[in-house]
Amino acid sequence: MLTEDNLRDVVVEMLQRAETTLPADVVNALRQHMKRERDTIPKLQFELMLKNLELAKTFFAPICQDTGTFTFFIQLGRDINLNFDLEAAISEAVSSATQRVPLRVNVVDPLTRKPIKSNTGRGQPTIHIELVEGGKFQIDLLVRGAGAENCGKLFMLRPVEGMTAIERTVMSALTEAWGRPCPPVTVGVGIGGSMETAPLMAKHALLRPLDKSNPDPELARLEHQMERAANRLQIGPMGLGGKTTVLGVHIEKAACHTASLPVAIALQCWPARRANAKLVGGRLKVVEP
Repeated sequence: MLTEDNLRDVVVEMLQRAETTLPADVVNALRQHMKRERDTIPKLQFELMLKNLELAKTFFAPICQDTGTFTFFIQLGRDINLNFDLEAAISEAVSSATQRVPLRVNVVDPLTRKPIKSNTGRGQPTIHIELVEGGKFQIDLLVRGAGAENCGKLFMLRPVEGMTAIERTVMSALTEAWGRPCPPVTVGVGIGGSMETAPLMAKHALLRPLDKSNPDPELARLEHQMERAANRLQIGPMGLGGKTTVLGVHIEKAACHTASLPVAIALQCWPARRANAKLVGGRLKVVEP
């Protein structure tokens, strides 16, 4: 049975892992793209990124000084009965991790700008709970700094504009962002749904590993097409030019109103920080995301 102590401990572990170590697919993508660069400056940027990762791992320290804010996507099985407040337990874990990792105090009141030292508060962390069948319990954590968050976009396109407008919109967002989200970025795109669900899909898309193809053939083709177009922009690592502007483009879609075509874009900086935990044998455990 999942206990409150087990959940809190695992969420702290997830935060520590996400902040100090990148998933293997991200590290492999950085190394592969470094080999494709020919000019000195982009190659140097990749070398510094990989050196940064080595130091973070050696000293068990955050990869980036902006330790970000946190979005939790939870799949909760209908057969699981929790005897504690799930959202409160996660907030307590964030507060604990702020001291233990440690995490920079990034959360503030939006009007007074007064810091909230626990990195919690109304709406922080962001928690999305999806009810699923059976006894499944899974947590996916997405960590994003302000550089990536501030470059997110929502467009309400005209349906008649179609695929061409969707790709043009993504390229426009990348060009406007340039080096601010610390490229090479991972691009999450939410197509359809509504003005509130499209951005959620865009963020959720960032959880898919870079080496895992989209199961929808049409979306997989569109992702590949957009990735090639984005890397022709020559924005390059850290916006200093080069062949690699994006590590990948991930798309999710949902049905929408006949008169609407929402398109949301969520960018993730080169430290594509995420973590995953699953219920195994009655205990929640961190697994390789």
